Amino acid sequence: MRSWILSLAAALALGWAPLAGPARADIVVNVDQGAMQPLPIAVPVFSGAPVGAQLQQVVAADLARSGLFRPLDPATFPTGSQDVNSQPAFDAWKAISAQGLITGQVTTDADGHLRVNFRLWDVYAGDQLLGLQLSSTPANWRRVAHKIADAVYEKLTGEQGYFDTRIVFAAESGPRGKRIRRLEIMDQDGANPSYLTDGSYQVFFPHMSANSQEVTYMALRPTGSAVYLLNLQTGRQEALGRFQGMVFAPRFSPDGGRVAFSADKAGNTDIYVMNLASRAVTRLTSDPGIDTSPSFSPDGAQIVFNSDRGGSPQLYVMSADGSNVRRLSFGSGRYTTPVWSPDGKLIAFTKQEGSEFHIGVIKADGSGERLLTTSYLDEGPSWAPNSRVLIFARDTGYGSHLWTVDVSGKLLAAAPYPLGASDPAWSALLP
Repeated sequence: MRSWILSLAAALALGWAPLAGPARADIVVNVDQGAMQPLPIAVPVFSGAPVGAQLQQVVAADLARSGLFRPLDPATFPTGSQDVNSQPAFDAWKAISAQGLITGQVTTDADGHLRVNFRLWDVYAGDQLLGLQLSSTPANWRRVAHKIADAVYEKLTGEQGYFDTRIVFAAESGPRGKRIRRLEIMDQDGANPSYLTDGSYQVFFPHMSANSQEVTYMALRPTGSAVYLLNLQTGRQEALGRFQGMVFAPRFSPDGGRVAFSADKAGNTDIYVMNLASRAVTRLTSDPGIDTSPSFSPDGAQIVFNSDRGGSPQLYVMSADGSNVRRLSFGSGRYTTPVWSPDGKLIAFTKQEGSEFHIGVIKADGSGERLLTTSYLDEGPSWAPNSRVLIFARDTGYGSHLWTVDVSGKLLAAAPYPLGASDPAWSALLP
């Protein structure tokens, strides 16, 4: 497994004075406007080491993919060096309608580490908005780029970034009747894909722990199913107990100390939770209906799940000990695969109405249901750590692929992974 080494230094005390002109507030990107007016931003090549061009490309691609920023064509940039230690010629950047500007420099320390300085400028106000220094091993230059994009995103939107993250999913290959499903992990931009299982058994429902170091998933073999725990640092894999019937849909608690899952015993599917330290298993539901897809609230106090106890699959919420069950959704159609947002405000779900599938969200109190997508088959949403973007699987009749959508429903796009895939799960920001 790759080791991640990165340190974020304190903000540089740069002290540039603003250019003369009318007073002006910092530029701000309104995240609720979706793709209406993406901010024009210039990202020149970082000066210094050869990796500077690669850093620029990744930072620009991250910002563009968010839909909130429009990186300008480098061919239109003013000529001359963009020295990170000098105040930019703002008039030249205004001439190409740049509102934001990122300048950067890469140097190599005596021990071989990369040192990256970058600054974010408000072109029209003539102000520096941000200045940071980052250090990394050369192998982890991509993480430096993602950290820079996260810092810019947070400064200009007021919300946490989500670029320095990974996604784990079921990679699908082979004909539909003989599909092979292997566990795979990649950076959120599709880089560094790596298989975690060999394809000798089918994998479903992967989920990452809050520290992004462990994955739990369901393995299906001809002999039955089991829930596994995989440590990404050590590669160690272990089954979480042995059960007589089908076991599926595992999900970590926010503290990583428990795994909730569904198990079919004697024809009845209920939700259970396992304490990972003691391996003690507690049954949380006992309704004759099918109870599945448990997802903890961010504080670990509640669990949302879907159940057909009312006649059709709907969303329900209960306390983490199984008490105080209440119904959350009351709309038409079938509600499945609920997942609580990291900020606790929304619950995403899959909804089927007739022949159409949707990814939707609903407030934790059951109000404000909104459908974000419509397709032949959309399913299995997972939240980015900033609770702003969802990744899900879409099948248009030619195989399942990964897609993303933001909570406004306006920013819908294919994820940067071209092959067949399903059951995506987004990590937290990497440590």
